[in-house]
Amino acid sequence: MSEPDIMEPTLWRKNGWTARVIKNDGDDGWAVEIRKAGIPEPALISPWVMGRDKKNPKPFDGPAFATFVKTASEVLDRSARQRDAALKKRLAIAWGGKWFDVSLELVPEEYEPYALLAAVDDAGQTVASHRVEANYKLTRDGANAWVQAGFPQP
Repeated sequence: MSEPDIMEPTLWRKNGWTARVIKNDGDDGWAVEIRKAGIPEPALISPWVMGRDKKNPKPFDGPAFATFVKTASEVLDRSARQRDAALKKRLAIAWGGKWFDVSLELVPEEYEPYALLAAVDDAGQTVASHRVEANYKLTRDGANAWVQAGFPQP
C-alpha cells in the first residue's frame, strides 16, 4: 500500500517519490533530497534556493518536484545500466562457419559470488554453460580458444 501524497512547502511525496528540503551541511544554504520508495539511500541531493527572506528555503512546488523526480529517475537508470554492464560481458565469436555469442555474467551472491560463462549459437541455442570463479576474465583471445576447443569447462 502506498503512502498518502504530501504537498507541503518543504516536503513533497507523490507516486513513490519523496522530496525533502534539508539544511546544506556545507554552508548556510539549503538542499533537496530526493528518495524513491524502497531504496534506502537518496537518489539525488541537489542545492535548493533561499526564499525571499534570504534565510529560509523557497517553498517547494509541482514543477520543481517534477524536475527533481525526472533527474533522480535518470540518475537511477544510469546507475542500473552501469551496474548491469559491470556484471555482464559479451563477445561475438566466429568459428566453423557459425557465430557464437559468448557471455560472462557475474552472480554477486553475498558469501560465494561466481560467474556463468555461456555460449549461444547463431540459431539461439545454448551450446555451453559453465559456472566459473567470480574473478574469471573474459577476453577475445580466451573466448576464441574456448569456442575452438569445443566449450570445455575452463
